[in-house]
Amino acid sequence: MDLRVLPIRTEVLAELRQTDDAGRQREPFVDEVGGAPLRCCLRKVRPGERVALVSYAPVRRWAAETGAAPGAYDEVGPVFIHADACGGPDDAGWPEEIRGSRRVLRAYSAEGRILGGCLLDGNTELAERTASDLLMDPEVAVVHVRAVEFGCFLFEVRRR
Repeated sequence: MDLRVLPIRTEVLAELRQTDDAGRQREPFVDEVGGAPLRCCLRKVRPGERVALVSYAPVRRWAAETGAAPGAYDEVGPVFIHADACGGPDDAGWPEEIRGSRRVLRAYSAEGRILGGCLLDGNTELAERTASDLLMDPEVAVVHVRAVEFGCFLFEVRRR
């Protein structure tokens, strides 16, 4: 299946750079160490880059776009983004730089309900195949890829 790997949308990033999904003002800082996954361009922070850690509600944002009503599945979690607008991902493929060690893939229905998920070793191409397999189910509208260690949203995957 042909997949679309999607970072946080540009217009949503602009909003999050002002006030995040928990209602807080952003607090940009220079990351001297780097290494955290950026959800705006789907790569790791380079040492010395200016970033912000903001609260993001991926299901709520997706539901607003599609008309779904996620109810209790609406959750807010921390994500790193560039403090200022960036060019987004270098390519539309699976983001190699933030592939990670283990990932959770969560499948959501068009109504915004969790239909299931998978826990995988994210260092292999199994993540792409699993996302594709999940999206073969016509009940699945979107798949979220998350970090296992912190549960943070990384990016979403949709059908082309």
